[in-house]
Amino acid sequence: MRETMWDTDGMSTSEPSATPPSDMVGKALHVLTLLGDRPAGVTLSELARASGFPTSTCYRLLKSLTRDGFVEFEARSKHYTLGLRVYQLGQRVSHAHGFAGVALPVMRKLAETCREAVLMSVLDGDKQLYIHHVEGPQQVSVRGEPGKHGPVHCTSMGKVLIAFAPPEVRDALVETVELSALGPHAITDRAAFRTEIEAVRAQGHAVADEEHEPGIRALGVPITGPDGVAHAALSVAAPAFRMPLDELLALRPALTSAAQELAVLLPPRPF
Repeated sequence: MRETMWDTDGMSTSEPSATPPSDMVGKALHVLTLLGDRPAGVTLSELARASGFPTSTCYRLLKSLTRDGFVEFEARSKHYTLGLRVYQLGQRVSHAHGFAGVALPVMRKLAETCREAVLMSVLDGDKQLYIHHVEGPQQVSVRGEPGKHGPVHCTSMGKVLIAFAPPEVRDALVETVELSALGPHAITDRAAFRTEIEAVRAQGHAVADEEHEPGIRALGVPITGPDGVAHAALSVAAPAFRMPLDELLALRPALTSAAQELAVLLPPRPF
């Protein structure tokens, strides 16, 4: 999903699996399935017991799956969990068949209120991963692509994802993310970008005014947990010819209200 594209239209660890697969692809899929049964995560030894594979085999599988983003490893707890690549693939299938989760009803209501497209994304490394999209009711509307990656420095959702990331993540991204001149108003100066992220954090929202592509304006807010860390971002995006900046900013109360509702409904995302 791209904020800037528009057109006219319970795993058990007490005993091993009875019949573990013998081929490597089957073993990798079995590991992913077991991890899916334990969303809170599992250690290497627990996974080895549950899968029936030797610890060395599990380690090699997890190393490869982690490298490719299908599994995430939390160093402090030494727990493995499913990664964003699994979620990304699932979102593509979900989008193809129609998604009826907790987020879309809230987003549809917001799109009806604002009469513009509504988008959601999460932070994935130095990019954002677009999660959901609801097209606006207008004939010309911003269009989304669930499961796609987008930049963070020149989009409203990307900016709030950086500004409300954990401090160490925020600091690293502010100093290292590539500041490409994708749109006519994109920030490409590092000092100016630092100032922008500080302002976003202070005001609680971000604006992208033709920064990703010409002709698109967007307003984004974070969906935060009790700790103030953004689990996701929500935005309203519209063609610039129809949405003056002051009218876009006037949508912030409705956008913030939807983000607060989603903060209650959505499960927290581990970092």
